[in-house]
Amino acid sequence: MLANIRGRFRSFRNQGKSLIKLQQLQAELLAESTPDPSYLILIVSSCAIATFGLLANSTAVIIGAMIIAPLMLPIRGLAFGALTGNVMLFRRGLVAVAVGTALAVALAGILGKLVGIANFGGEVLARSEPTLLDLGIAVTAGGISGYAKVQPKISGSLAGTAISVALMPPICVIGLGLSQANWNLSQGAMLLYLTNLLGISLSCMVTFLLAGYASFHHARKALAGILTFTAILLIPLGFSFAQMVRQAQLEASLRQALLNRTLTFQRLDLVSSTTNWLTNPPEVRLNVRARERITPKQVALLEEFVQREMGQPFTLIFVVGQVEEIRRQESNTGINNGTEPIYGQKSSR
Repeated sequence: MLANIRGRFRSFRNQGKSLIKLQQLQAELLAESTPDPSYLILIVSSCAIATFGLLANSTAVIIGAMIIAPLMLPIRGLAFGALTGNVMLFRRGLVAVAVGTALAVALAGILGKLVGIANFGGEVLARSEPTLLDLGIAVTAGGISGYAKVQPKISGSLAGTAISVALMPPICVIGLGLSQANWNLSQGAMLLYLTNLLGISLSCMVTFLLAGYASFHHARKALAGILTFTAILLIPLGFSFAQMVRQAQLEASLRQALLNRTLTFQRLDLVSSTTNWLTNPPEVRLNVRARERITPKQVALLEEFVQREMGQPFTLIFVVGQVEEIRRQESNTGINNGTEPIYGQKSSR
């Protein structure tokens, strides 16, 4: 089967898509894996942009940081060096990844301290609970990166963007967690970073192997090592995935219980709800529109009801938008009276 797949890769040569020669590929990877001033400047710039984007909870800003993050370059060199036994390339790639990671974590921690935001938004929290889905994303991105490197007609920026998506944001979250001594946040982001790093490296190595740049006999030790580390990560990732499924089920059950089995929500319009599972007990933020005021006593009764129904406590936080009816005044023009649309005026509680 392996020979058949490698044969398909080699068939591209017959279609005019020749692979880069081995010596040329090694030279390019060695240059890309060097932590020179340009590499360090891009690390600092992408880290600063990603950190500010995470603090502002802005997806667009985070994407901008992903595009310029250079960490995918030394990872490919590290993977190729391990696969082919090129010690110099492997060491240089490893040093570049380690230096870039340490610099980004330190910078994100400093920025987090200076800004001093007490509560992080969804973009930060989303990178603290990696699952098997994240490993799948990393493996796919690494495969694209490796194939783009050996296939000259594919733009390198395509692979760069894919890899950057997986790496820089979790590194910044590690630093932000350390800035507030939030060890759970930093540990979750570290697990995501290691998952992405190993997944990308593994798929890059497999791609280089299938493309014919190394023999399986010489590459088996490197493959066995990275497969072992990846298998170890499957344990916490599998647990997190099962937990994610259970949390999704609990959220759906909680929403249905509130909407269908409480009098309070018969007089409210539920706009949206989000759950922060990192707190104990989990916090459920409910965005609602209401004509009447919601009292703290109502919230306490609802929390007691939820605990009985779900079998665990939840903290309910209501964000209420007051509903006000506005009608036009009668005029002498003979126009019939009508009702204007209802607008929500937001207020927080």
